[in-house]
Amino acid sequence: MKRIFTILCALALVMAGSATALAADDTGQSVSYYPISVEEYTYGDFDELRINKTYQLSLSDDPSLIPTEDFVRNGRRYYLLDMTRKDEVGVDIQTHTETITQASDTNNLETILQRLDAEMEVTTEDGYVGILRLDHTSVQVTTDGYATKTSTLTASRSYPNLSEADVSLIPKSIEDKGKTLTLGDVKWSETADVDGEGNPVTRYTATASYTGTASSRYATGYTVSASYTGEVSKPNCAVVTYTAIFGSEKAPEESEAPGGNEQHDPAPGQTEAPDTAKEPVDLSGLKRPVMIGVVVLALGVGGMFAYKKFRERR
Repeated sequence: MKRIFTILCALALVMAGSATALAADDTGQSVSYYPISVEEYTYGDFDELRINKTYQLSLSDDPSLIPTEDFVRNGRRYYLLDMTRKDEVGVDIQTHTETITQASDTNNLETILQRLDAEMEVTTEDGYVGILRLDHTSVQVTTDGYATKTSTLTASRSYPNLSEADVSLIPKSIEDKGKTLTLGDVKWSETADVDGEGNPVTRYTATASYTGTASSRYATGYTVSASYTGEVSKPNCAVVTYTAIFGSEKAPEESEAPGGNEQHDPAPGQTEAPDTAKEPVDLSGLKRPVMIGVVVLALGVGGMFAYKKFRERR
Protein backbone atom coordinates (compact mmCIF):
# COMPACT_ATOMS: atom_id res chain seq x y z
CA MET A 1 0.00 0.00 0.00
CA LYS A 2 2.82 2.36 0.82
CA ARG A 3 4.44 1.70 -2.57
CA ILE A 4 1.25 2.59 -4.42
CA PHE A 5 0.80 5.77 -2.39
CA THR A 6 4.40 6.81 -3.18
CA ILE A 7 3.86 6.28 -6.91
CA LEU A 8 0.67 8.35 -6.82
CA CYS A 9 2.49 11.26 -5.08
CA ALA A 10 5.29 11.21 -7.65
CA LEU A 11 2.78 11.29 -10.50
CA ALA A 12 1.01 14.22 -8.86
CA LEU A 13 4.26 16.22 -8.60
CA VAL A 14 5.13 15.53 -12.23
CA MET A 15 1.73 16.60 -13.48
CA ALA A 16 1.79 19.75 -11.29
CA GLY A 17 5.18 20.70 -12.76
CA SER A 18 3.83 20.17 -16.28
CA ALA A 19 0.84 22.39 -15.55
CA THR A 20 3.15 25.14 -14.23
CA ALA A 21 5.31 24.93 -17.35
CA LEU A 22 2.19 25.20 -19.53
CA ALA A 23 1.10 28.26 -17.58
CA ALA A 24 4.49 29.95 -18.09
CA ASP A 25 4.35 29.21 -21.81
CA ASP A 26 0.84 30.63 -22.11
CA THR A 27 1.86 34.01 -20.69
CA GLY A 28 4.49 34.55 -23.40
CA GLN A 29 6.42 36.92 -21.11
CA SER A 30 10.07 37.84 -21.78
CA VAL A 31 12.60 40.27 -20.40
CA SER A 32 12.21 43.73 -21.95
CA TYR A 33 13.01 47.39 -21.28
CA TYR A 34 10.80 50.19 -20.01
CA PRO A 35 10.66 53.53 -21.83
CA ILE A 36 12.07 56.64 -20.20
CA SER A 37 9.35 58.74 -21.89
CA VAL A 38 6.11 58.23 -23.82
CA GLU A 39 4.88 61.00 -26.13
CA GLU A 40 1.45 61.12 -27.74
CA TYR A 41 0.93 63.50 -30.66
CA THR A 42 -0.85 64.00 -33.97
CA TYR A 43 0.89 63.71 -37.31
CA GLY A 44 0.10 64.72 -40.87
CA ASP A 45 -2.83 66.43 -42.55
CA PHE A 46 -5.29 63.87 -41.16
CA ASP A 47 -4.12 64.31 -37.56
CA GLU A 48 -3.08 60.70 -37.20
CA LEU A 49 -2.56 59.79 -33.56
CA ARG A 50 0.95 58.54 -32.91
CA ILE A 51 3.00 57.50 -29.90
CA ASN A 52 6.77 57.69 -29.48
CA LYS A 53 8.38 55.48 -26.84
CA THR A 54 11.97 56.39 -25.97
CA TYR A 55 14.46 53.95 -24.45
CA GLN A 56 18.02 54.52 -23.24
CA LEU A 57 20.35 51.52 -23.40
CA SER A 58 24.02 50.96 -22.79
CA LEU A 59 26.26 49.60 -25.52
CA SER A 60 26.07 46.14 -23.94
CA ASP A 61 22.24 46.02 -23.92
CA ASP A 62 20.31 44.08 -26.58
CA PRO A 63 17.95 46.40 -28.52
CA SER A 64 15.94 43.41 -29.79
CA LEU A 65 14.32 43.22 -26.34
CA ILE A 66 12.58 46.58 -26.87
CA PRO A 67 8.80 45.86 -27.08
CA THR A 68 7.50 46.44 -30.62
CA GLU A 69 4.23 44.47 -30.55
CA ASP A 70 0.89 46.04 -31.47
CA PHE A 71 -1.25 47.33 -28.61
CA VAL A 72 -4.68 48.90 -28.16
CA ARG A 73 -5.24 52.16 -26.34
CA ASN A 74 -8.42 54.25 -26.13
CA GLY A 75 -10.10 52.33 -28.92
CA ARG A 76 -7.16 52.54 -31.36
CA ARG A 77 -4.65 49.89 -32.41
CA TYR A 78 -1.04 51.09 -32.43
CA TYR A 79 1.55 49.39 -34.64
CA LEU A 80 5.29 49.96 -35.11
CA LEU A 81 6.22 52.34 -37.92
CA ASP A 82 9.90 52.88 -37.35
CA MET A 83 12.74 52.58 -34.83
CA THR A 84 15.42 55.28 -34.63
CA ARG A 85 18.82 55.10 -32.94
CA LYS A 86 20.97 57.93 -31.64
CA ASP A 87 24.39 57.48 -30.05
CA GLU A 88 24.86 59.96 -27.24
CA VAL A 89 27.76 60.67 -24.93
CA GLY A 90 27.44 61.95 -21.40
CA VAL A 91 29.90 64.55 -20.08
CA ASP A 92 31.67 64.32 -16.74
CA ILE A 93 32.42 67.77 -15.24
CA GLN A 94 34.81 68.39 -12.35
CA THR A 95 36.35 71.37 -10.59
CA HIS A 96 40.08 71.58 -11.19
CA THR A 97 42.89 73.78 -9.87
CA GLU A 98 46.24 74.17 -11.58
CA THR A 99 49.17 75.92 -9.84
CA ILE A 100 52.00 77.49 -11.85
CA THR A 101 55.35 78.92 -10.77
CA GLN A 102 57.61 81.32 -12.64
CA ALA A 103 60.67 83.46 -11.98
CA SER A 104 60.39 87.21 -11.41
CA ASP A 105 62.89 90.02 -11.05
CA THR A 106 60.61 92.00 -8.76
CA ASN A 107 58.42 91.40 -5.76
CA ASN A 108 56.05 94.24 -6.59
CA LEU A 109 52.60 92.58 -6.59
CA GLU A 110 51.01 95.08 -8.96
CA THR A 111 53.72 94.50 -11.56
CA ILE A 112 53.46 90.71 -11.13
CA LEU A 113 49.66 90.69 -11.64
CA GLN A 114 50.08 92.59 -14.89
CA ARG A 115 52.50 89.95 -16.14
CA LEU A 116 50.30 86.93 -15.28
CA ASP A 117 47.78 85.59 -17.83
CA ALA A 118 44.14 86.07 -16.85
CA GLU A 119 43.20 82.51 -17.93
CA MET A 120 44.79 79.34 -19.20
CA GLU A 121 43.67 76.29 -21.17
CA VAL A 122 44.48 72.98 -19.54
CA THR A 123 44.35 69.26 -20.35
CA THR A 124 44.75 66.98 -17.33
CA GLU A 125 46.55 63.64 -17.29
CA ASP A 126 43.23 61.74 -17.17
CA GLY A 127 41.82 63.54 -20.22
CA TYR A 128 39.78 66.40 -18.77
CA VAL A 129 39.83 69.66 -20.78
CA GLY A 130 38.80 73.17 -19.78
CA ILE A 131 39.69 76.83 -19.30
CA LEU A 132 40.86 77.97 -15.86
CA ARG A 133 40.91 81.55 -14.54
CA LEU A 134 43.46 83.23 -12.31
CA ASP A 135 42.65 83.36 -8.61
CA HIS A 136 44.18 86.70 -7.62
CA THR A 137 44.09 85.83 -3.92
CA SER A 138 46.38 82.85 -4.51
CA VAL A 139 49.35 84.83 -5.89
CA GLN A 140 52.41 84.51 -3.66
CA VAL A 141 55.99 85.77 -4.03
CA THR A 142 58.96 84.09 -2.39
CA THR A 143 62.61 85.17 -2.38
CA ASP A 144 65.06 82.78 -3.97
CA GLY A 145 68.01 83.94 -1.84
CA TYR A 146 70.18 86.86 -0.75
CA ALA A 147 73.64 88.17 -1.58
CA THR A 148 75.87 90.94 -0.17
CA LYS A 149 77.08 93.82 -2.27
CA THR A 150 80.01 96.08 -1.23
CA SER A 151 80.41 99.59 -2.61
CA THR A 152 83.14 102.25 -2.20
CA LEU A 153 82.25 105.57 -0.62
CA THR A 154 84.21 108.81 -1.18
CA ALA A 155 84.03 112.31 0.21
CA SER A 156 86.28 115.38 0.25
CA ARG A 157 86.83 118.17 2.75
CA SER A 158 88.68 121.49 2.48
CA TYR A 159 90.64 122.97 5.38
CA PRO A 160 91.88 126.62 4.69
CA ASN A 161 94.12 129.08 6.64
CA LEU A 162 96.48 126.45 7.96
CA SER A 163 99.81 127.78 9.23
CA GLU A 164 101.70 124.77 8.02
CA ALA A 165 101.31 122.01 5.48
CA ASP A 166 101.14 119.44 8.21
CA VAL A 167 98.96 116.35 7.88
CA SER A 168 98.55 116.21 11.61
CA LEU A 169 96.32 119.26 11.29
CA ILE A 170 93.84 117.22 9.15
CA PRO A 171 91.13 115.00 10.79
CA LYS A 172 91.90 111.35 10.22
CA SER A 173 88.19 110.36 9.75
CA ILE A 174 84.86 111.93 9.12
CA GLU A 175 81.14 110.94 9.22
CA ASP A 176 79.35 111.15 5.90
CA LYS A 177 75.71 110.09 5.50
CA GLY A 178 75.97 107.90 8.52
CA LYS A 179 79.11 106.18 7.31
CA THR A 180 82.61 106.62 8.74
CA LEU A 181 85.23 107.50 6.15
CA THR A 182 88.95 107.58 6.71
CA LEU A 183 91.58 109.97 5.33
CA GLY A 184 93.04 108.83 2.10
CA ASP A 185 94.87 111.69 0.43
CA VAL A 186 95.64 115.39 1.03
CA LYS A 187 96.43 118.05 -1.50
CA TRP A 188 97.91 121.38 -0.45
CA SER A 189 97.72 124.85 -1.83
CA GLU A 190 99.30 128.01 -0.41
CA THR A 191 98.60 131.71 -0.54
CA ALA A 192 100.70 134.74 0.48
CA ASP A 193 99.27 137.06 3.08
CA VAL A 194 100.37 139.60 5.72
CA ASP A 195 99.85 139.50 9.40
CA GLY A 196 98.62 142.34 11.58
CA GLU A 197 101.97 143.99 11.64
CA GLY A 198 102.32 143.94 7.92
CA ASN A 199 104.76 141.09 7.82
CA PRO A 200 104.36 138.64 4.96
CA VAL A 201 103.07 135.17 5.90
CA THR A 202 102.13 132.05 3.99
CA ARG A 203 98.77 130.36 4.48
CA TYR A 204 97.99 126.74 3.48
CA THR A 205 94.75 125.10 2.34
CA ALA A 206 94.37 121.32 2.55
CA THR A 207 91.96 119.41 0.31
CA ALA A 208 91.49 116.00 1.95
CA SER A 209 89.96 112.95 0.31
CA TYR A 210 88.20 110.39 2.50
CA THR A 211 87.23 106.87 1.49
CA GLY A 212 85.20 104.04 2.95
CA THR A 213 83.04 100.99 2.08
CA ALA A 214 79.41 100.12 2.48
CA SER A 215 77.76 96.68 2.34
CA SER A 216 74.17 95.99 1.37
CA ARG A 217 72.07 92.78 1.23
CA TYR A 218 69.85 92.18 -1.77
CA ALA A 219 67.59 89.45 -3.13
CA THR A 220 69.06 87.36 -5.90
CA GLY A 221 65.59 86.69 -7.44
CA TYR A 222 61.94 85.91 -6.80
CA THR A 223 59.57 83.03 -7.55
CA VAL A 224 55.88 83.70 -8.18
CA SER A 225 53.23 81.01 -7.61
CA ALA A 226 49.62 81.43 -8.73
CA SER A 227 46.56 79.14 -8.92
CA TYR A 228 44.09 78.90 -11.79
CA THR A 229 40.68 77.39 -11.01
CA GLY A 230 37.72 76.35 -13.14
CA GLU A 231 35.65 73.45 -14.50
CA VAL A 232 37.09 70.75 -16.74
CA SER A 233 35.10 68.11 -18.60
CA LYS A 234 35.57 64.80 -20.35
CA PRO A 235 33.25 62.64 -22.48
CA ASN A 236 31.97 59.71 -20.46
CA CYS A 237 29.22 57.07 -20.13
CA ALA A 238 28.17 56.21 -23.70
CA VAL A 239 24.37 55.87 -24.09
CA VAL A 240 22.29 54.71 -27.05
CA THR A 241 18.82 56.25 -27.35
CA TYR A 242 16.18 54.28 -29.27
CA THR A 243 12.81 55.76 -30.22
CA ALA A 244 9.99 53.41 -31.25
CA ILE A 245 7.45 55.27 -33.42
CA PHE A 246 3.94 53.79 -33.42
CA GLY A 247 1.20 54.76 -35.88
CA SER A 248 -2.45 54.03 -35.17
CA GLU A 249 -5.80 53.12 -36.67
CA LYS A 250 -9.24 52.53 -35.26
CA ALA A 251 -9.28 49.22 -33.46
CA PRO A 252 -11.57 46.43 -34.82
CA GLU A 253 -15.02 46.24 -33.24
CA GLU A 254 -14.31 42.99 -31.42
CA SER A 255 -11.44 44.66 -29.60
CA GLU A 256 -13.76 47.18 -27.96
CA ALA A 257 -15.57 44.67 -25.76
CA PRO A 258 -13.97 41.79 -23.82
CA GLY A 259 -14.32 38.52 -25.71
CA GLY A 260 -15.68 40.26 -28.81
CA ASN A 261 -19.21 39.93 -27.42
CA GLU A 262 -20.35 43.56 -27.77
CA GLN A 263 -24.14 44.05 -27.18
CA HIS A 264 -26.27 45.91 -29.73
CA ASP A 265 -29.91 46.91 -29.42
CA PRO A 266 -32.21 45.10 -31.95
CA ALA A 267 -33.57 47.16 -34.79
CA PRO A 268 -37.26 48.17 -34.62
CA GLY A 269 -39.53 45.31 -35.59
CA GLN A 270 -36.88 42.70 -34.93
CA THR A 271 -36.47 40.41 -32.00
CA GLU A 272 -33.18 39.73 -30.38
CA ALA A 273 -31.27 36.92 -32.09
CA PRO A 274 -31.26 33.62 -30.26
CA ASP A 275 -28.26 32.66 -28.17
CA THR A 276 -27.07 30.26 -30.86
CA ALA A 277 -26.53 33.17 -33.26
CA LYS A 278 -24.30 35.02 -30.86
CA GLU A 279 -20.53 34.96 -31.04
CA PRO A 280 -19.02 31.89 -29.33
CA VAL A 281 -17.88 32.47 -25.77
CA ASP A 282 -14.12 32.50 -25.27
CA LEU A 283 -13.35 29.58 -22.95
CA SER A 284 -9.59 29.90 -23.12
CA GLY A 285 -9.53 31.05 -19.51
CA LEU A 286 -11.07 27.75 -18.38
CA LYS A 287 -8.57 25.53 -20.21
CA ARG A 288 -5.99 25.37 -17.46
CA PRO A 289 -8.40 24.60 -14.54
CA VAL A 290 -10.07 21.87 -16.64
CA MET A 291 -6.68 20.30 -17.44
CA ILE A 292 -5.70 20.25 -13.77
CA GLY A 293 -9.09 18.79 -12.79
CA VAL A 294 -8.79 16.01 -15.35
CA VAL A 295 -5.32 15.10 -14.09
CA VAL A 296 -6.44 14.99 -10.46
CA LEU A 297 -9.51 12.91 -11.38
CA ALA A 298 -7.39 10.45 -13.36
CA LEU A 299 -5.01 10.05 -10.45
CA GLY A 300 -7.88 9.45 -8.05
CA VAL A 301 -9.53 6.79 -10.27
CA GLY A 302 -6.19 5.08 -10.91
CA GLY A 303 -5.45 5.02 -7.19
CA MET A 304 -8.79 3.45 -6.35
CA PHE A 305 -8.37 0.80 -9.06
CA ALA A 306 -4.88 -0.10 -7.87
CA TYR A 307 -6.02 -0.31 -4.27
CA LYS A 308 -8.88 -2.65 -5.26
CA LYS A 309 -6.52 -5.01 -7.15
CA PHE A 310 -4.21 -5.04 -4.17
CA ARG A 311 -7.06 -6.08 -1.86
CA GLU A 312 -8.13 -8.91 -4.21
CA ARG A 313 -4.62 -10.40 -4.24
CA ARG A 314 -4.60 -10.58 -0.47
